[in-house]
Amino acid sequence: AVTLAGQGYQVGLMDADIYGPSIPTMLGVRDEPAIRDVEGRRMIIPLERHGLKLMSLGFLQPEDDPVIWRGPLVMRAVRQFLRDVDWRRCDILVIDLPPGTGDAQLTLTQSAPLDGAIIVTTPQDVSLIDARKGLHMFREVDVPVLGIIENMSVYTCPECGHTEHIFRSGGGRRTSEELGVPLLGSVPIDRRVAECGDDGTPALLAYPDSEVACAFGDIAVAVAAVLADQGGSRVRS
Repeated sequence: AVTLAGQGYQVGLMDADIYGPSIPTMLGVRDEPAIRDVEGRRMIIPLERHGLKLMSLGFLQPEDDPVIWRGPLVMRAVRQFLRDVDWRRCDILVIDLPPGTGDAQLTLTQSAPLDGAIIVTTPQDVSLIDARKGLHMFREVDVPVLGIIENMSVYTCPECGHTEHIFRSGGGRRTSEELGVPLLGSVPIDRRVAECGDDGTPALLAYPDSEVACAFGDIAVAVAAVLADQGGSRVRS
């Protein structure tokens, strides 16, 4: 999302992980969004940071309070974030979903005309099992799968340069070939990503020349190209 914004797009980032909202921590935002009249409707005004318009349940409740909600409340929150947040000026809306095929995913597919889904996985089989399920779910509800991203693909020792495939190797590419979707890119393991996520500054802004920043950049270019080719609807994820 940050890379797309850096390429000149107006980008919204919606945190649909209702049980574990992480956007406030990862982007260093703790404010509460305002509510205003927008063209005759009461709308939530998304917060802004790093060129992104942001909405997360984490902005609306104390950080340590657990969300103990049944499915209908999760579904209502996802719908409200889609319909009652002022996303009007966004070219692309990136929606961060929790793992799996639960209420948030199904509500989203029923509530907005999505241009596509991106499946994120690590290389080992135990993660790829869930990735395949997610991919098949989106296909069954007629949401195009734009491609697969392989996260934590390889670790390179900063001292000696030795590379190690901690979570095995090649799983993302094999799965993309088996299921007929593009491999959008592979993101290496870099401890600075974790450190920057905890500090509230995206690693690709703190370390723009790093390998991981280049990986995110290549992925963003690939996603933007796919969206441009298919024309796109107003809401994009």
